[in-house]
Amino acid sequence: MDIYRCNHNCGCMRCRYRGTMWGVVFITGGVLLFLNTLDIGGLDAYHTWPILLIVIGVMLMLQRTASTDGHVQPAGLGQPFPMPPMPGTQPSSPSSEVRHE
Repeated sequence: MDIYRCNHNCGCMRCRYRGTMWGVVFITGGVLLFLNTLDIGGLDAYHTWPILLIVIGVMLMLQRTASTDGHVQPAGLGQPFPMPPMPGTQPSSPSSEVRHE
């Protein structure tokens, strides 16, 4: 595959991982804050922020190395976009043109 573009309608693993980064970061942060309020093992913000960096790194690695088997490119990628007709004109088709010589 020459160019990879994320397609929200695609089911390949790489496209599925693309939208999960912030959800996983917020869930991890919420769990760490919850554990901090329970006073388990002396967890505080100073000691838990590296865990967020590790989670972000793991998610980035999963996003970039996930399989693209079955990937569907977004519409229009690598294909010329059709020109819309000018306002007030009828689109012409080759069969409807009449040539007078």
